[in-house]
Parts: sequence; C-alpha cells; structure tokens
Amino acid sequence: MLTSSFITKKIPGFIALLIYATTMSGILMFFSKPTLIGEVSDVTGAVFSLLTGSAGNPGFLVTVAILSLIPFLLKLPRKKVFILITQFAVLLVLSFAAKTALKQFTEVPRPYSYQLQSLGIVESATGFYQLTNAEKDAAIEAATNSVSYWRTSHWQGETNYSFPSGHTIFAAICVVFWGGFFCRRKNFIPAGILILWAIGVGVSRIWLGMHWPTDVLGSIGCAAVLYCLLPERE
Repeated sequence: MLTSSFITKKIPGFIALLIYATTMSGILMFFSKPTLIGEVSDVTGAVFSLLTGSAGNPGFLVTVAILSLIPFLLKLPRKKVFILITQFAVLLVLSFAAKTALKQFTEVPRPYSYQLQSLGIVESATGFYQLTNAEKDAAIEAATNSVSYWRTSHWQGETNYSFPSGHTIFAAICVVFWGGFFCRRKNFIPAGILILWAIGVGVSRIWLGMHWPTDVLGSIGCAAVLYCLLPERE
C-alpha cells in the first residue's frame, strides 16, 4: 500500500516532467546546433540571457524565492509549508551534487569550445580545458570579433564541462516538483507557465552554445531520478 501511494503521489510531477521532456525533444529536433558566430539582435540576446539567468547563479535564487512563496500565498497549513520547502531544498541540494559529480566524471567539452577550435583560437576542444582560467578567458575574448557579446559573456562565466546542464536540472526540478504540486490541485495554467519557462531555459542553453541537446535531455532524466528518491509527505 505504501508503494502504491508513493507512486500515485509522484504521477502528477512525472506528467509535468514528461510534457517538458517531450516538448523539448520536439524542439531540439529542429534546433539542436545553432550558428554561434555572427551578430544577434539585442532583443534576442537579452531574452535568452534573461531566461538562462533565471536558472543560473545568482538569478536562480529569485526563482527559488518566488516558487517558495506559493504555499504561503495559498495559505496552506504551516506543517505542509515546512514539508514542501524542505522537500524542494533537498531536491536542489541533490541536483547540485549530481551535476557537479557528473561533470567531473563525463568531461564533455561545451559546444562553444568546438567553435573556438574552428576559429583557430585553440588547438582542440579538449585542449581548451587544459588551459588556466586566465588563458580560457583570453581565448574566449579572442572570439569576440566573430561571436556576439551576448554569447561570449556567458562563455566566460562557465568554463567547466558540459554534461549535464545545471540550469536545465534546476528548471526540471522546478517542473517535476512545483508542476506536480499544481497538477495535483488541477491548477493547470500555472503548471503550463512553469513548463514554458523551463522550455525557454533549455532552448537558451542551446542558443548560447553552452550545451548539447543530450545535455539538456540528460538533465531532465537526472531530475526524474532525483525526484524518485524524494519521499512524498505532502
């Protein structure tokens, strides 16, 4: 009975995550390898930067704060509020640990490192990661003649490995946890808005040249696994 109840409570979250994963998969069939060189409009750059920033450091803190206000706005009992916030916090800690460990284990070069290679700035994508931090920054700076600042500014901030996408894991955790929360209450509009935001985050990571499609989809899978480890006590 406990197992059946556990699975039943997880279903709304997995439905929300499945919608996210399915939609992202469809988008990535047509938008998997954007052209990274050339100028882009300020509007486009600003939109994608805002989306990626909402799931990155320190912008994710604003997103966390907004989502954490939900149970207070719904005037849920204090015990339920405490449980929800604690569960969300545990998922975030687990996702950060999983992301950090997997990056060091897989050592997948980011897409932009291959762009630096094609521009003749570094000898190879893997060689980029053998450089010092100062040398990495200099290599990215050398690409500004061919690549928009809207992209290179993000490259300079993230010179670690590619798989998985920490931004997408965060977005997927928000979808599976809070999307499931909304779906259980049949509040489908806020759940849909949350999924649309997460899709935007995933697309922004591809557009910026920070991740491969496999990074994004793999991150959604990671979020699913982590959600399975979380007891349901709401």
